[in-house]
Amino acid sequence: MNSSVLILNRLWQAVNWCTARRAFNLLYCGHAYVVHKNKDDFYTLDFFEWKEHSQAYHGSDVVHTVSFKIRVPKVILLLLFEKVPMKEVKFTRHNVFERDGYLCQYCGGKFDPSYLNLDHVIPRERGGKTTWENVVCSCIRCNSKKGNRTPQEAGMKLLKKPKKPKWRPLFIAGKFPIDESWEKFLDINSWEVNITE
Repeated sequence: MNSSVLILNRLWQAVNWCTARRAFNLLYCGHAYVVHKNKDDFYTLDFFEWKEHSQAYHGSDVVHTVSFKIRVPKVILLLLFEKVPMKEVKFTRHNVFERDGYLCQYCGGKFDPSYLNLDHVIPRERGGKTTWENVVCSCIRCNSKKGNRTPQEAGMKLLKKPKKPKWRPLFIAGKFPIDESWEKFLDINSWEVNITE
């Protein structure tokens, strides 16, 4: 029930992903259709049509209930939602860590998030802003060593100059494998492999 299901808006644009449990809920309530590929064509099925279609399926990606089995969908289409995906990466602690690959931008060490801080390259007390271009991932040791100084004043060097990451759909690369049925809806080749550059 924790399989990942791609969610399309009613304009057939990828807007998010959800668990199979959530997808089944949306299908059963009539808020979505399953998008199913048959050879080179795509067609949509409501919950009951999908349930019927699933009876002849013998793969492992099914959910068994007391009275029937139903295949876990790969892609669903929302019937009422037409909002277009956001094109800007939100500035958050987690996203800075993602951009920097959980690497301290001073010593290069890879750390668990609990051992990382956000460091202002130009300290806030000196007019440094909390922006993508002025904040980096830093381990606690390096952050303490740098203190309220610039990297040059502290005798430290950044691994790379911080910059705003490019948007990529759903921020899902690397979190789980992309199902091949998603590829028609996601321009995977144009994605950044990760949030770094």
